[in-house]
Amino acid sequence: MRRVILLLLSVLVAGLQLSTAQVAKQQITLDDLFKKGTFRSKSIWGLTPMNDDEYYSALNDKRQVAKFKLATGDQVEVLFDPSAFDVPELNAMSGYQLSADETKMLVETNPQSIYRHSYTAENFIYNIKTKELRRLSSNGPQMNAAFSPDGSKVAFVRSNNIYIVDLNNFEEIQVTTDGEYNSIINGAADWVYEEEFALTTGLQWSPDSKKLAYFRFDESRVKMFNMTMYERNLYPENYTFKYPKAGEDNSIVTIHVYNLDSKVTNQMDVGPNTDQYIARIKWMPTSDKLCMIRLNRLQNQIDILMADAASGNSESVFTETNKYYIEEVSDDYLTITPDGKRFILTSERDGYKHIYLYEWQSMAIKQVTKGSNEVIAVNGYNPKEKTIYYLGYDQSPLRKAIFSVDSKGQIRKLSPNSGTNSAVFTKNYKYYMVYNSSITSPLSVTLYKANGKQVRVMEDNQKLKEKLEQYDIPQKEFFTFKTSEGVELYGYMVKPLNFDSAKRYPVMMYQYSGPGSQSVTDNFRIGWDEYLATQGYMVVCVDGRGTGGRGEQFKKMTYGQLGYYESIDQIETAKYLQTLPFVDGSRIGIWGWSYGGYMSSLCLFKGADVFRMAIAVAPVANWRYYDSIYTERFMGLPQDNPLGYDNNSPINHVDKLKGKFLLIHGTADDNVHFQNSVEMIEKLVQAGKQFDVMVYPDKNHGIRGGNTTMHLYTLMTNYIKENL
Repeated sequence: MRRVILLLLSVLVAGLQLSTAQVAKQQITLDDLFKKGTFRSKSIWGLTPMNDDEYYSALNDKRQVAKFKLATGDQVEVLFDPSAFDVPELNAMSGYQLSADETKMLVETNPQSIYRHSYTAENFIYNIKTKELRRLSSNGPQMNAAFSPDGSKVAFVRSNNIYIVDLNNFEEIQVTTDGEYNSIINGAADWVYEEEFALTTGLQWSPDSKKLAYFRFDESRVKMFNMTMYERNLYPENYTFKYPKAGEDNSIVTIHVYNLDSKVTNQMDVGPNTDQYIARIKWMPTSDKLCMIRLNRLQNQIDILMADAASGNSESVFTETNKYYIEEVSDDYLTITPDGKRFILTSERDGYKHIYLYEWQSMAIKQVTKGSNEVIAVNGYNPKEKTIYYLGYDQSPLRKAIFSVDSKGQIRKLSPNSGTNSAVFTKNYKYYMVYNSSITSPLSVTLYKANGKQVRVMEDNQKLKEKLEQYDIPQKEFFTFKTSEGVELYGYMVKPLNFDSAKRYPVMMYQYSGPGSQSVTDNFRIGWDEYLATQGYMVVCVDGRGTGGRGEQFKKMTYGQLGYYESIDQIETAKYLQTLPFVDGSRIGIWGWSYGGYMSSLCLFKGADVFRMAIAVAPVANWRYYDSIYTERFMGLPQDNPLGYDNNSPINHVDKLKGKFLLIHGTADDNVHFQNSVEMIEKLVQAGKQFDVMVYPDKNHGIRGGNTTMHLYTLMTNYIKENL
């Protein structure tokens, strides 16, 4: 009997051990992050609300364009099936757009990227009623193809010239003839407007479809930048493009209106100064006047010009100045009400970004939102309810919510869950979709009615939640601390697995730190931070002065001396961490990408006694090497502010390097040029400093493609393990 009992006990113990082994949680691997996408949230993307607010179009699992019932998600109709046509290009269908009356579809295929936003594509026109498919043009790939509001025509850009196709007979009309590579651009943006103003198209149809307004960039005086493209060629190609650096010549930008009836083009009056920016154009509802948003070169004055489309004559109807700079102008900066009587814009005039309502005729002004809960973006205006919808901060710079404000100034929060929210509204604002995540909750997408009643959960990422249960994931937590100057800063830390407060851990700090940016936010993300924490490192990120969500003074105090306060705050963060009992103060590193790479370089050099090592990916080495719009917005002209440019450029502090330094760059980076790292390398060599470099051939600012991302993060992981 005793032998039987012992046998049963041994079987029971073995079973318990097997059960324990079966439920042992996995740890995050680099493969999970950069090959398998294990923790990638599913989302609802590519969804286009339709005119009746009850349906939406989207690509289904079969790569068909289908119509779905918004309230249920049920597919009700296939609008376009590529497999129904013997057209090889449709195998590379990448997107589509519907005409305003939803009877035609522009089908985009074979996109070829140019820069961050720009690309060319082969476009087709599909008639949903007749089921007829026709190529938009047989004369080469197109850019910026767009239906006219009445759906009868499509305008596009090819080889820097503008064309219009009449969809009744597919006759192609050439609007401009002077387009020339690296000289004249019609209907599209030059490199710096695309990058810094996010200007994705230079074409805009009038509401009556009878006129086409367009940008013309004369970049002939802009200096050329050269990049060697190796691409495994025996003789590498020398790629050249126009890139205006700080203090150098910009493109001369003019605005033109082409009248389709008269076939006459009129140039709009943008003022006598050619050294300025036209950030956006917008038609008035009557189609006879065009609004143009103008900024001076220093970007501390903004004007709204109202131009007569027939004569080109214009007048300034609104002006605002700022002692620092005007926020980057985006699509939502100016909203014109459908009746044409009012306009809505955002301003920091009271120290925080808020919404203002103006009357065109009297220019009477009403401040719509107030307080420290800044507005981030205007989502739309419902003329029927006289309600503005917007994204704003939610009692903290860490959290964002969707709000509405009516004509009486009553504000209502439309996103019920805390964390980071964004929204997509249907065309008539009957429904809206809220995208929500938090530090503990993966992305969810929920459909609501305008009154706030939940209709359905469109995506809950339940499979990801179940997957997370299988992994031992380090927890992220927020914290605040005060610097020696009494400035309170927000941060997060990811503590190592099985954290023991009696032990002392090495720390890897991450930051971006650019003006108005935020890295410390209440949203869901499992990435390299969590991986490093599984390897025994504590990861810390702090948003220092100059970052967003805390008002104009906090953000713009870095004006004219980028890097000065930001580097002080990162060094102060490291010194604060040294006071914590569970931190090994002799083993603190810092890393970052782009502006973050600039900062990690500067912090290692200026904080040589604090940081043991740093990794800089695609860093700006000297603000004189970076583009005009971005750099001058925050620094002024180098001719006027030489010390501001030079005192906080990493290449002027290389002699202070003591720790280990890894410099990483892609040779085909059209944004932060490889030149930055080359010049830093030369400075370090001449200063007698030893360091490490990794170069990624033919990779742009994102350093990706094939196995590149995996290689990059493996390299950085090993470097941290060896040197921290």
